[in-house]
Amino acid sequence: MSVSRTDRKAPSETHSAGVRPLLLESAGLTLSGLLAEPADGPPRATVVAVHGGGMRAGYFDGQADADLSLLTLGARLGFTVLALDRPGYGRSAARIPDGMTLDEQAAVLSGALETIADGHPVGRGFLLLAHSYGGKLALTTAARTSGLLAVDVSGTGHRYGIEAAGRRRLRRHLEWEHNWGPLGLYPPGTFRAAEALVAPIPARESAEVAQWPQKFEELAPQITVPLRLTFAEYETWWRNEEPDIAEMTSHLTNAPVLRVERQPGAGHNISLGLAARSYHLRALAFFEECLQSAGDDSAAVRPRSAQGTAVA
Repeated sequence: MSVSRTDRKAPSETHSAGVRPLLLESAGLTLSGLLAEPADGPPRATVVAVHGGGMRAGYFDGQADADLSLLTLGARLGFTVLALDRPGYGRSAARIPDGMTLDEQAAVLSGALETIADGHPVGRGFLLLAHSYGGKLALTTAARTSGLLAVDVSGTGHRYGIEAAGRRRLRRHLEWEHNWGPLGLYPPGTFRAAEALVAPIPARESAEVAQWPQKFEELAPQITVPLRLTFAEYETWWRNEEPDIAEMTSHLTNAPVLRVERQPGAGHNISLGLAARSYHLRALAFFEECLQSAGDDSAAVRPRSAQGTAVA
């Protein structure tokens, strides 16, 4: 199929009505992101969404269909939702083109939560929702940072579906299949709109990929907040048969609530697919349950970390 001259223009990133760009400072870095806030009063809590490798914060504000956006959905349900560009992506990419390690990113994310709490109403506190590599970051942050209310992770497992050497040799069309699955899982216009979200994976981030299984086993017992894990029906990056799930959850010994769910009709990039709204509603329902079980204390729970200064 030919591509017109107009289609060859560099795609421009857009966002949904009610969503605005935001900049904040943490650990000496300026991070970019997208923010949506409830229109009718202060938030009940704040959802911080963390994207995967090779994507940007707009992953959570899909433009191919109005139902895709986590940001607009969460704001309508009374949450502030902030999707952050991880260190090495967006605004910070020019400053640190090689990116950061997971531990370094976790320190920046913890500081960013403090910055948000200093400059914006956050309600009861922070809930992390993350995808793929962002799921690794969310789990690392949960293990290193006290004060989080709950974590929801999709597209992140314990052991890879292919070995590290195989990942390096993966042909482009096979990598596409791993990331997306069947094309019919996505609304028309998805892949054109997604071009504005794609970004290079920083070298230091990529170099750590093979270390994740061991790192997860070290981190898992330190996670002491409610946790929900979701695997797409067509997830192939991670081993996710029942024995694999049992092995993964066996390390999460101190999470007070632990759920593992399957998302039907979805590929790895759940939040850009036709199943996005269903997944987001399930995640927000989980967060609702966590808020209810946490009691009626209206004071915000603040993460303990180094502080930054808001510049939004």
